[in-house]
Amino acid sequence: MTLEFLGTGTSQGVPVIGCHCKVCSSSDPRDNRFRSSVLIKTNHHTIIIDAGPDLRMQLLCAKLDAPSALLLTHNHQDHTAGLDDLRPIIHKNDKAFPIYCEEATELRLRKQYDYAFEENLYPGAPRFEMHRIRNQPFKIGKDLITPIRAQHGNVPVLGFRIGNISYLTDAKTISHEETEKMFGSKILVLNALRHEEHHSHLNLKQAVALAEKIGAEKTYFTHISHHLGKHEEVEKNLPKGMFLSFDGLMVNA
Repeated sequence: MTLEFLGTGTSQGVPVIGCHCKVCSSSDPRDNRFRSSVLIKTNHHTIIIDAGPDLRMQLLCAKLDAPSALLLTHNHQDHTAGLDDLRPIIHKNDKAFPIYCEEATELRLRKQYDYAFEENLYPGAPRFEMHRIRNQPFKIGKDLITPIRAQHGNVPVLGFRIGNISYLTDAKTISHEETEKMFGSKILVLNALRHEEHHSHLNLKQAVALAEKIGAEKTYFTHISHHLGKHEEVEKNLPKGMFLSFDGLMVNA
């Protein structure tokens, strides 16, 4: 299995429009971050997790023209605003694109992309094959997907475990029972927004503490804002086996 980070930034991306801080002005390409999304390749499928407003460029950068399915963690715009960019894939394959999400996310998509769910579709409109999931294991073909429940402030979100990879973003709190689902992971991905406390995201200190509890071989932090600091400066101070992710990073699991 491989994990590729399509995007590692927070909802505004990095650089932030109109900001000239040292991170937003950095010449280090690792400090340029699309909205958070990953690509997991198994022996059977190529699965995208989340589709924010940068999806078109992310798929072009990854040279990806045949993803198998999309998993959505929750219904916020920085995780769902790119679905229309799937149209070339839908038209090329001449079939609806599979999306796996919870009921609240599906209902939001049916409003946001109402033109994709009409009985008589406009020529060129996207077509989505909706699969409603809950916090229970399910399969995409031969691949077992285990959802992981967390709270993003007062918004319930899902992370996902696929094989040896556990991915959890936009989390602030998580129960011990849900945390146990990530035990034994080879690769762990957690959100780590900034150093300061935040009402709906783990900060770096909290993410490190959770990572130490889970004990994966390697942990990568994502959903990073410009407030966290420059990639090079932050990563050198992380505990052994923990890293800042960056756009385009690929790891084996």
